[in-house]
Amino acid sequence: MKKEPLYYGSYLHLEKILDSQHPVSFEEGHTPAHDEMLFIIIHQAYELWFKQILFELDYVMHIFSQEKINDNSEDMNLVRHRLHRIIRILELLNQQITILNTMTPLDFLEFRNLLTPSSGFQSAQFRLIEARLGLQIDKRHQKDYYKRTNEGGFTRNDYERITAVETEKNLLQLVNDWLERMPFFDTELWHQYKPATTNNTTDHPFWNDYRAIYLQGLTEREQGKIFDFDYVFFEKAHVDYTSEQLETLRSNFSPKAMRAALFIMLYRDFPVFQTSYQLLDALIEIDHLLSNWRHKHLIMVRRMIGMRVGTGNTSGAGYLEGALGKHYVYRDLSGLATYLIERKNLPRLPIELMKQLGFH
Repeated sequence: MKKEPLYYGSYLHLEKILDSQHPVSFEEGHTPAHDEMLFIIIHQAYELWFKQILFELDYVMHIFSQEKINDNSEDMNLVRHRLHRIIRILELLNQQITILNTMTPLDFLEFRNLLTPSSGFQSAQFRLIEARLGLQIDKRHQKDYYKRTNEGGFTRNDYERITAVETEKNLLQLVNDWLERMPFFDTELWHQYKPATTNNTTDHPFWNDYRAIYLQGLTEREQGKIFDFDYVFFEKAHVDYTSEQLETLRSNFSPKAMRAALFIMLYRDFPVFQTSYQLLDALIEIDHLLSNWRHKHLIMVRRMIGMRVGTGNTSGAGYLEGALGKHYVYRDLSGLATYLIERKNLPRLPIELMKQLGFH
């Protein structure tokens, strides 16, 4: 039987996509609200892009879940490419809010009450994105919101999907494992290193020197940062620190992983570290763009409904404001800027190590 030639509309299943907009206000008994069509299309477009982000994250997590990653293979370069694609998608999603903002508060009120109790909060795909990136349930703002299957919460199927993903290893944990495997602090690579300090605060001569240089570069008001340094990278708590201070400093990454990430950022100009640095920087940028998206969403909600409750029985703008301040996944990586020193003061690495970090 001869196969019909592929046609644009059938390949993209446009008959399904373009017949998927059904404004409630257009149903019998209601007054049609013109802007409900825009509202539906914007959110459907969001969900399509969320699907693509999850597709890209699946690939990235597959690579990072390997016990050994060959930095000389195409894997890491493709991971970098996939993460940069996610960045471009998030940039687009941030711009898309400007289209939704062409709808006025009065336009929204024409159909808002018809949406109850549905809510953007119920986007299972967005929750899956957050969970896969590494946002843990205990770190979420008003975490009880996320465990509801009653009116305004998730369906049972969506709830079980999200809960299952939350029990799996997330990308943050996989990146932590990858960083911990960095081999460049093995003793045989440091035989020719000449320490500049005899202060053995850490278990490695490089970090002893780096700590001393960092301390020397702190201003008088910043002197206490050296105790933060000791805790973040070596889990040594200053005697005067309270449990609240330690909780603020506690990282989602292990001290060993944090040392590796800082080392990559410091020596990113070496060929071996260029891709690794760009991966870490991409994760930071994804975090920032998600924060920007939440901020734009918050401003939009305040503009549309003021301080009224959300259609899904959340506190509306109040909930979004709390999530904006708390839902950072890779704040520890962006926080590494706190512990950088000037490039001219970087300790000179031993020849054996520099050979490993260059092109072979």
